[in-house]
Amino acid sequence: MPTTARPDIAAAERYNRVARLLHWIIAVLIIGNLAGGLLHDALEDVINLMPLHKASGMTVLALSLVRIAWRFTWRAPPHPAGMSGLEVLAAKATHMLFYVLMLAMPVTGWIMASAGKYPLSWFGLFDLPKLPVTRGSALYEIGHEGHELLGWILLALVVLHVGAALRHHFILKDNVLRRMA
Repeated sequence: MPTTARPDIAAAERYNRVARLLHWIIAVLIIGNLAGGLLHDALEDVINLMPLHKASGMTVLALSLVRIAWRFTWRAPPHPAGMSGLEVLAAKATHMLFYVLMLAMPVTGWIMASAGKYPLSWFGLFDLPKLPVTRGSALYEIGHEGHELLGWILLALVVLHVGAALRHHFILKDNVLRRMA
């Protein structure tokens, strides 16, 4: 399916539709899950966010696997010619770390949820299998601590990523942000 060209950016410089769709769906889910993870204790008397948090996390895991598979089927557009080697390296490292975290965060959450007493439901439609983990086990502790630490790292990376995109758009005035629009 051809990518619809925008007058301000050539189609060859843009990510394809599938990549853009996966990017924005996963981005919204991650931002929502970071907020839910940080606010679930404060809001527990108002709303139980954990079932939604867990289901969204498992959706991020599934969509991230699709995104990684999709990434192997096409070539990303080149970085703008004006980017220095250090900026390109930073962009590549940031994206690689995003992929690692998009897999590690849901897996560590799955480990924790598997040790809980409630089923791991996907939006109430079906239950996902629990991993053989018990509360207090070494694997549970690694999952719990890892999920918390990785969550803070992911939040910092999201802020860095958004800041870099805004820098490209408003300060450098290049097409980096428009490539994903």
